[in-house]
Amino acid sequence: MLEARNITVNYDEREAVTDVSLRAAPRQVIAIIGPNGAGKSTLLRALNGSVRVTRGEVLLDGKPLEVYARRVVARRIAVVAQEAELRFPITVMEFVLGGRHAWTSAWGWETEHDVEVARAVLRETELEGFEARLMNELSGGERQRAVLARALATEAKVFLLDEPTANLDLAHQATMLRLVRGRCDKNQAAAVVVTHDVNLAAEFADRVLLMKEGRAFATGPPREVLTPDLLHRVFDLEVIVDAHPISGAPRITPVHELRR
Repeated sequence: MLEARNITVNYDEREAVTDVSLRAAPRQVIAIIGPNGAGKSTLLRALNGSVRVTRGEVLLDGKPLEVYARRVVARRIAVVAQEAELRFPITVMEFVLGGRHAWTSAWGWETEHDVEVARAVLRETELEGFEARLMNELSGGERQRAVLARALATEAKVFLLDEPTANLDLAHQATMLRLVRGRCDKNQAAAVVVTHDVNLAAEFADRVLLMKEGRAFATGPPREVLTPDLLHRVFDLEVIVDAHPISGAPRITPVHELRR
Protein backbone atom coordinates (compact mmCIF):
# COMPACT_ATOMS: atom_id res chain seq x y z
CA MET A 1 0.00 0.00 0.00
CA LEU A 2 1.18 3.52 -0.82
CA GLU A 3 0.11 6.43 1.35
CA ALA A 4 0.78 10.16 1.45
CA ARG A 5 0.11 11.89 4.75
CA ASN A 6 -0.38 15.64 4.62
CA ILE A 7 2.48 16.17 2.18
CA THR A 8 3.69 19.56 0.96
CA VAL A 9 6.15 20.00 -1.91
CA ASN A 10 8.00 23.27 -2.48
CA TYR A 11 9.75 24.50 -5.60
CA ASP A 12 11.97 27.20 -4.09
CA GLU A 13 9.49 29.57 -2.40
CA ARG A 14 6.42 28.27 -4.24
CA GLU A 15 4.26 25.49 -2.82
CA ALA A 16 3.32 23.20 -5.71
CA VAL A 17 1.46 20.78 -3.43
CA THR A 18 0.01 21.77 -0.07
CA ASP A 19 -1.11 19.40 2.70
CA VAL A 20 -2.41 16.60 0.45
CA SER A 21 -3.21 13.09 1.70
CA LEU A 22 -3.85 10.01 -0.42
CA ARG A 23 -4.09 6.28 0.25
CA ALA A 24 -3.74 3.74 -2.57
CA ALA A 25 -4.80 0.32 -1.31
CA PRO A 26 -4.63 -3.01 -3.19
CA ARG A 27 -7.24 -3.49 -5.93
CA GLN A 28 -7.90 0.24 -6.04
CA VAL A 29 -7.59 2.76 -8.86
CA ILE A 30 -7.37 6.42 -7.83
CA ALA A 31 -7.76 9.16 -10.43
CA ILE A 32 -6.24 12.61 -9.85
CA ILE A 33 -8.07 15.34 -11.74
CA GLY A 34 -7.61 19.09 -11.91
CA PRO A 35 -6.73 22.00 -14.21
CA ASN A 36 -3.23 22.65 -15.49
CA GLY A 37 -0.92 23.77 -12.68
CA ALA A 38 -3.00 22.09 -9.98
CA GLY A 39 0.01 20.06 -8.76
CA LYS A 40 -1.12 16.67 -10.08
CA SER A 41 2.17 15.58 -11.68
CA THR A 42 4.20 16.95 -8.76
CA LEU A 43 2.11 14.88 -6.36
CA LEU A 44 2.73 11.79 -8.49
CA ARG A 45 6.50 12.39 -8.49
CA ALA A 46 6.45 12.83 -4.71
CA LEU A 47 4.73 9.47 -4.35
CA ASN A 48 7.67 7.86 -6.14
CA GLY A 49 10.33 9.80 -4.27
CA SER A 50 11.39 11.63 -7.44
CA VAL A 51 10.83 14.99 -5.74
CA ARG A 52 11.49 15.74 -2.11
CA VAL A 53 8.60 16.23 0.29
CA THR A 54 8.94 19.45 2.30
CA ARG A 55 6.47 18.44 5.00
CA GLY A 56 4.49 15.29 5.73
CA GLU A 57 5.52 11.79 4.69
CA VAL A 58 5.06 9.13 2.03
CA LEU A 59 4.72 5.55 3.29
CA LEU A 60 5.18 2.32 1.34
CA ASP A 61 3.75 -0.71 3.14
CA GLY A 62 3.75 1.30 6.36
CA LYS A 63 7.38 2.44 6.20
CA PRO A 64 8.76 5.84 5.10
CA LEU A 65 9.65 5.73 1.42
CA GLU A 66 13.17 7.03 2.05
CA VAL A 67 14.18 3.96 4.09
CA TYR A 68 13.99 1.79 0.97
CA ALA A 69 16.86 1.45 -1.52
CA ARG A 70 15.92 2.84 -4.94
CA ARG A 71 16.21 -0.66 -6.43
CA VAL A 72 13.58 -1.91 -3.97
CA VAL A 73 11.31 1.06 -4.77
CA ALA A 74 11.69 0.29 -8.50
CA ARG A 75 10.46 -3.26 -7.86
CA ARG A 76 7.40 -2.09 -5.96
CA ILE A 77 6.43 1.14 -7.76
CA ALA A 78 6.22 1.47 -11.54
CA VAL A 79 5.90 4.86 -13.22
CA VAL A 80 4.35 5.79 -16.57
CA ALA A 81 5.45 9.31 -17.49
CA GLN A 82 3.65 11.54 -19.98
CA GLU A 83 6.24 10.92 -22.71
CA ALA A 84 9.28 8.70 -23.04
CA GLU A 85 12.42 10.73 -23.69
CA LEU A 86 14.74 8.77 -25.97
CA ARG A 87 18.15 10.17 -26.86
CA PHE A 88 19.41 7.11 -28.71
CA PRO A 89 17.88 4.30 -30.79
CA ILE A 90 16.58 1.35 -28.77
CA THR A 91 14.26 -1.44 -29.82
CA VAL A 92 10.85 -1.92 -28.28
CA MET A 93 11.94 -5.21 -26.72
CA GLU A 94 15.06 -3.62 -25.20
CA PHE A 95 12.97 -0.76 -23.85
CA VAL A 96 10.36 -3.04 -22.28
CA LEU A 97 13.07 -5.30 -20.82
CA GLY A 98 14.35 -2.17 -19.06
CA GLY A 99 11.33 -2.61 -16.79
CA ARG A 100 12.97 -5.80 -15.49
CA HIS A 101 16.21 -4.01 -14.55
CA ALA A 102 15.47 -3.98 -10.82
CA TRP A 103 15.09 -7.79 -10.93
CA THR A 104 18.21 -8.62 -12.96
CA SER A 105 21.33 -10.25 -11.58
CA ALA A 106 24.45 -8.38 -10.51
CA TRP A 107 25.76 -8.90 -14.04
CA GLY A 108 22.72 -7.14 -15.50
CA TRP A 109 21.74 -10.04 -17.76
CA GLU A 110 18.09 -10.84 -18.47
CA THR A 111 16.81 -14.30 -17.69
CA GLU A 112 14.43 -16.41 -19.75
CA HIS A 113 11.71 -15.41 -17.30
CA ASP A 114 12.42 -11.71 -17.94
CA VAL A 115 11.98 -12.24 -21.68
CA GLU A 116 8.77 -14.21 -21.12
CA VAL A 117 7.35 -11.38 -19.00
CA ALA A 118 8.30 -8.82 -21.66
CA ARG A 119 6.66 -10.83 -24.44
CA ALA A 120 3.51 -11.25 -22.36
CA VAL A 121 3.09 -7.52 -21.73
CA LEU A 122 3.78 -6.76 -25.40
CA ARG A 123 0.84 -9.02 -26.26
CA GLU A 124 -1.30 -7.33 -23.60
CA THR A 125 -0.55 -3.85 -24.98
CA GLU A 126 -1.11 -4.98 -28.59
CA LEU A 127 2.56 -4.51 -29.52
CA GLU A 128 3.31 -8.09 -30.50
CA GLY A 129 5.41 -7.96 -33.67
CA PHE A 130 6.95 -4.61 -32.68
CA GLU A 131 9.87 -6.17 -30.78
CA ALA A 132 12.54 -5.15 -33.31
CA ARG A 133 11.10 -1.71 -34.09
CA LEU A 134 13.01 1.30 -32.81
CA MET A 135 11.25 3.37 -30.16
CA ASN A 136 12.07 6.65 -31.92
CA GLU A 137 10.33 5.36 -35.05
CA LEU A 138 7.00 4.67 -33.34
CA SER A 139 3.97 6.91 -33.43
CA GLY A 140 3.07 8.78 -30.26
CA GLY A 141 0.34 6.27 -29.43
CA GLU A 142 2.56 3.24 -30.06
CA ARG A 143 5.29 4.74 -27.91
CA GLN A 144 2.85 5.40 -25.07
CA ARG A 145 1.73 1.76 -25.20
CA ALA A 146 5.38 0.69 -25.01
CA VAL A 147 5.86 2.89 -21.94
CA LEU A 148 2.92 1.17 -20.26
CA ALA A 149 4.29 -2.24 -21.30
CA ARG A 150 7.60 -1.39 -19.62
CA ALA A 151 5.76 -0.47 -16.41
CA LEU A 152 3.69 -3.67 -16.48
CA ALA A 153 6.90 -5.68 -16.98
CA THR A 154 8.11 -4.61 -13.53
CA GLU A 155 5.32 -6.70 -11.95
CA ALA A 156 5.07 -3.92 -9.38
CA LYS A 157 2.25 -3.66 -6.87
CA VAL A 158 1.83 0.10 -7.29
CA PHE A 159 1.47 1.93 -10.60
CA LEU A 160 1.80 5.71 -10.93
CA LEU A 161 0.52 6.85 -14.31
CA ASP A 162 0.76 10.40 -15.64
CA GLU A 163 -1.66 10.83 -18.54
CA PRO A 164 -1.30 7.18 -19.65
CA THR A 165 -3.86 7.57 -22.45
CA ALA A 166 -2.20 10.62 -24.05
CA ASN A 167 -1.83 10.20 -27.83
CA LEU A 168 -4.07 7.11 -27.84
CA ASP A 169 -7.22 6.69 -29.89
CA LEU A 170 -10.50 5.84 -28.16
CA ALA A 171 -10.10 2.07 -28.56
CA HIS A 172 -6.59 2.01 -27.12
CA GLN A 173 -7.54 4.39 -24.30
CA ALA A 174 -10.10 1.86 -23.10
CA THR A 175 -7.67 -1.04 -23.63
CA MET A 176 -4.93 0.60 -21.61
CA LEU A 177 -7.16 1.44 -18.66
CA ARG A 178 -8.72 -2.04 -18.74
CA LEU A 179 -5.18 -3.45 -18.45
CA VAL A 180 -4.46 -1.27 -15.43
CA ARG A 181 -7.83 -2.12 -13.90
CA GLY A 182 -7.17 -5.81 -14.52
CA ARG A 183 -3.75 -5.69 -12.83
CA CYS A 184 -5.31 -4.11 -9.79
CA ASP A 185 -8.15 -6.61 -9.60
CA LYS A 186 -6.17 -9.80 -10.32
CA ASN A 187 -2.76 -9.02 -8.79
CA GLN A 188 -3.94 -6.92 -5.84
CA ALA A 189 -2.06 -3.94 -7.23
CA ALA A 190 -2.93 -0.26 -6.75
CA ALA A 191 -2.86 2.48 -9.37
CA VAL A 192 -2.80 6.27 -9.14
CA VAL A 193 -3.69 7.87 -12.46
CA VAL A 194 -3.34 11.53 -13.41
CA THR A 195 -5.76 12.32 -16.21
CA HIS A 196 -7.61 15.21 -17.83
CA ASP A 197 -10.35 12.88 -19.07
CA VAL A 198 -13.01 13.02 -16.38
CA ASN A 199 -15.22 10.49 -18.16
CA LEU A 200 -12.47 7.87 -18.26
CA ALA A 201 -11.82 8.56 -14.57
CA ALA A 202 -15.50 8.12 -13.78
CA GLU A 203 -15.57 4.79 -15.62
CA PHE A 204 -12.40 3.16 -14.27
CA ALA A 205 -11.55 4.76 -10.91
CA ASP A 206 -12.70 3.66 -7.48
CA ARG A 207 -11.88 7.06 -5.99
CA VAL A 208 -11.20 10.52 -7.38
CA LEU A 209 -8.92 13.20 -5.95
CA LEU A 210 -9.94 16.59 -7.30
CA MET A 211 -7.10 19.14 -7.06
CA LYS A 212 -6.94 22.91 -7.45
CA GLU A 213 -3.96 25.22 -6.84
CA GLY A 214 -1.93 22.45 -5.22
CA ARG A 215 -4.58 21.45 -2.72
CA ALA A 216 -7.01 18.55 -2.40
CA PHE A 217 -10.35 20.14 -3.26
CA ALA A 218 -12.44 16.98 -2.85
CA THR A 219 -11.87 13.24 -2.62
CA GLY A 220 -14.18 10.25 -2.71
CA PRO A 221 -16.04 7.92 -5.07
CA PRO A 222 -16.69 9.33 -8.58
CA ARG A 223 -20.40 9.83 -7.89
CA GLU A 224 -19.60 12.05 -4.89
CA VAL A 225 -16.78 14.07 -6.46
CA LEU A 226 -17.76 14.45 -10.10
CA THR A 227 -20.74 16.71 -9.47
CA PRO A 228 -21.74 19.84 -11.43
CA ASP A 229 -21.04 22.08 -8.43
CA LEU A 230 -17.56 20.73 -7.62
CA LEU A 231 -16.47 20.58 -11.26
CA HIS A 232 -17.65 24.15 -11.81
CA ARG A 233 -15.72 25.37 -8.78
CA VAL A 234 -12.53 23.66 -9.91
CA PHE A 235 -12.65 24.20 -13.68
CA ASP A 236 -14.91 27.28 -13.86
CA LEU A 237 -17.01 25.42 -16.40
CA GLU A 238 -20.68 24.56 -16.50
CA VAL A 239 -21.29 20.83 -16.95
CA ILE A 240 -24.18 18.40 -17.06
CA VAL A 241 -23.68 15.17 -15.11
CA ASP A 242 -25.93 12.20 -15.79
CA ALA A 243 -25.53 8.42 -15.58
CA HIS A 244 -23.87 6.40 -18.30
CA PRO A 245 -26.65 4.27 -19.85
CA ILE A 246 -24.65 1.03 -19.55
CA SER A 247 -22.25 1.32 -16.60
CA GLY A 248 -24.19 3.83 -14.52
CA ALA A 249 -20.98 5.80 -13.90
CA PRO A 250 -21.18 9.61 -13.93
CA ARG A 251 -21.08 11.03 -17.46
CA ILE A 252 -19.85 14.60 -17.76
CA THR A 253 -20.81 16.88 -20.65
CA PRO A 254 -19.48 20.46 -20.84
CA VAL A 255 -22.06 23.16 -21.53
CA HIS A 256 -20.83 25.74 -24.03
CA GLU A 257 -22.75 28.89 -24.83
CA LEU A 258 -23.84 29.05 -28.44
CA ARG A 259 -22.72 32.13 -30.32
CA ARG A 260 -25.57 34.08 -31.86
